[in-house]
Amino acid sequence: MAHFSWHDVRRGLAAVRWPLRLTRAGMFVENLWQVTWPLITICLSVSAVLMLGLQDSLLVELVWAAAVTAVLAGTVALIYAVLKFRFPTHAAALARLDATLPGRPLQALTDTQVIGDGDEASTAVWLVHQSRMADSAEKAAAVPANLRIAWRDPYAVRYMALLIFLVALIFGSIWRLDSLSGLAPETGYGNASGPVWEGWAESPKYTGRPTIYLNDVVEGELNLPVGTLLTLRLYGDVGDLTVAETVSGRMGELPPASALEQDFIVMHSGTVSVSGLGGRTWAVNILPDEAPSIEIMDDLEVDALGAMNLNFGANDDFGVEAGEARIALDIGAVDRQHGLRAEPDPRAPITVSLPLPITGDRRNFEESLVENFSEHPWANLPVTITLTALDAAEQQAKAHMSTVTLPGRRFFDPLAAAIIEQRRDLLWARKNTKRISQILRAVSHLPENVFRREIDQLRLRRVIKRMEILSSYGLTEEQQVGLAKNMWDLALSIEDGDLSDALERLRQVKERLNQAMRDGASESEIEKLMTELRRATKDYMQQLSRQAELEAEKNKGHSPSQDPNSMQMSQDDLQRMMDRIQSLMEQGRMAEAEQALTELQEMLENMRVTQNQNGQGGKSSGEQAIEDLGETLRDQQGLSDQVFRDLQEQFAPDAQADRKSGNKNGTGDPDQGSESGGQQKDDRQGEISGEESLADRQQQLRNELRRQEENIPDSNKPGDDSARDALDRAGRAMKNAEEALRQRDFADAIDKQSQALEALRDGMRALSKEFEQEQQSGQQGQGSSNNDRRAEAQDPLGREPGLNGKAGTDDPLLQGEDVYRRARDLLDEIRRRSGEGERPNVELNYLKRLLKRF
Repeated sequence: MAHFSWHDVRRGLAAVRWPLRLTRAGMFVENLWQVTWPLITICLSVSAVLMLGLQDSLLVELVWAAAVTAVLAGTVALIYAVLKFRFPTHAAALARLDATLPGRPLQALTDTQVIGDGDEASTAVWLVHQSRMADSAEKAAAVPANLRIAWRDPYAVRYMALLIFLVALIFGSIWRLDSLSGLAPETGYGNASGPVWEGWAESPKYTGRPTIYLNDVVEGELNLPVGTLLTLRLYGDVGDLTVAETVSGRMGELPPASALEQDFIVMHSGTVSVSGLGGRTWAVNILPDEAPSIEIMDDLEVDALGAMNLNFGANDDFGVEAGEARIALDIGAVDRQHGLRAEPDPRAPITVSLPLPITGDRRNFEESLVENFSEHPWANLPVTITLTALDAAEQQAKAHMSTVTLPGRRFFDPLAAAIIEQRRDLLWARKNTKRISQILRAVSHLPENVFRREIDQLRLRRVIKRMEILSSYGLTEEQQVGLAKNMWDLALSIEDGDLSDALERLRQVKERLNQAMRDGASESEIEKLMTELRRATKDYMQQLSRQAELEAEKNKGHSPSQDPNSMQMSQDDLQRMMDRIQSLMEQGRMAEAEQALTELQEMLENMRVTQNQNGQGGKSSGEQAIEDLGETLRDQQGLSDQVFRDLQEQFAPDAQADRKSGNKNGTGDPDQGSESGGQQKDDRQGEISGEESLADRQQQLRNELRRQEENIPDSNKPGDDSARDALDRAGRAMKNAEEALRQRDFADAIDKQSQALEALRDGMRALSKEFEQEQQSGQQGQGSSNNDRRAEAQDPLGREPGLNGKAGTDDPLLQGEDVYRRARDLLDEIRRRSGEGERPNVELNYLKRLLKRF
């Protein structure tokens, strides 16, 4: 049986002694916090404001008002805390601790037995109850203080004060409290050793001049630039010192002369004076700020990709701040022909910023403006360029460049150049879309003779179709830009992709030829593949020559070094190698032919076209002149054929319908045939707009002949100008033909054109003879090494190759004037037969091909 005694009461009360003390202490803190939190909040806020130094940036009156308010608020909060604070009693602490225990054991331990005090059984039960309460009291723990006062501070003002105080501790300083000592008003002029006024002259930053402390400047002259900020601070009583100035030109409401703080900007010369104790007077002189100057140093330079380089120089006494180049179209200098005949769409001038030194001195410098305007609509058109320099004082200087051609990228591929020209016309005026689509259709009329890749043909056809559809609904500016972008990308693809495409075609033809030799193909198939090989090789050499021209332009004045061990080959050498390959195959020596074909491919892939002194890859000036004259001869022949057809239409209009029927099997579009009047045009004629007259075309040919005549090299024989005389006769005949065409006298025009053709042929013969004589004289002076090379160049029959890669003796089969007369008679007969519409279409097409060829 358990034993219980009165000792259990003392045991229970002793167990709660420290929890009771801690609970009472917590109640003290709780009561103190509940009555002092307003005072603590005010103290934290005021301390934070003073540590952050806000009193230094406010008016003294505002600081004093805020200080009085803070003192009053603190006093009220202190009185409130004193009146409301209550010290916690022992009974209150005991009650709070007892409330946290189950059954309130502390209250039970302090109770006494009232009922059944003399009864042993009741007493025993009471002792057991108190023993259990004592056990429960031993588990008592201190009750924490309740510091939550959200019901008293619903806006959390205490937290805001604490946050500001923490910010002040981090970013402020307790030493700022010393500034409170200066809030009291001063009397007199302050310390005897301190100044009674201060002044500063702050020059504009762009001048680079330091700030002047006016107290250190004696009376007299003061040189300052325009825009200098003068700041004056007067100390002491108001009215003891006054300021007078005539340099700012201020108007309107002005501060009083006795104002303690005065700021103004120097705009012109004058005087500034401070009157009173320690005052001074200065005569301010304005330092001149000269306007900048800019000049164009050199002519406009252009690189191979069309980027322009314009060197300029600029200077300013304080440095140039900005520069701009303005490029405007010189509409008066534009040759308003063809696509440029239409009224141009409005277009703002081009403005680009001029490059300025980043770290250098901008007072005097030279720079280069490098830009590429190849894609701009004004590329390769006359423009005016104006350079503008601006200094910090917004003074300007300009330099003008009169009419120049805006540089743009040159396209050597004829198809790419034609697309770029039509792109320019499209960007010139949206109303040109119909004309452009017609010309592009004419250019692509014979795709097998124009396009090297089928994808380019499809892309051009897509551009034409899209242009026609959009123009039918009214072409917008955005659609115009989109079409121009597509045409630019297509031209770049044709221009830049030619060399790699030509090399790939060359490899493919070589592989097919090797496979044909291994498979024992027939002679006709071998002949066909060899023809493709010759064509692919010629195409590759042309693209390689074009690339050499580009590299020569990029490296002007820096010719690439030649390897002394390298081997030089001409187009004739390649032609003889292919002839040898074909001969080996015809003899059945396939292994040797395959080996020779591999050597040819390796040689072509490692080949580099070099530029001679005349700038033509592998061609002398004489060869180039002969080639250009041949092109002019073909163009003149084509124009003469056109005039002949127009003359036939005047007398036999039904012949036009017959010629139209012969074009149904062509590769052009049906609408193209109706627009061109059923006329079959070669590639060069297809690029000429249908709106141009025959007389204009004749004038262009005459101008081209004049240009070619100027480039013809002088003859080695003094007084021998037979070639130039013949070309002069051709030019006069072309001029007479032009006049006859303008009068629509087709019969007389044909006669004059025949005279021009005959004179052109005479000029070509004379020029060829001069060139052959130059070659012979040069070969005689080259020594035995050249003789050995000529011997190696001979074919198995001992013949030397002729001009332009033709195998033969280089001598005409027949001598005398009858040969040329017979040739002219033959051409006249072919033209006559081609004009007879009753002949079969097959024969007419064959005769026209002969005319194009010869």
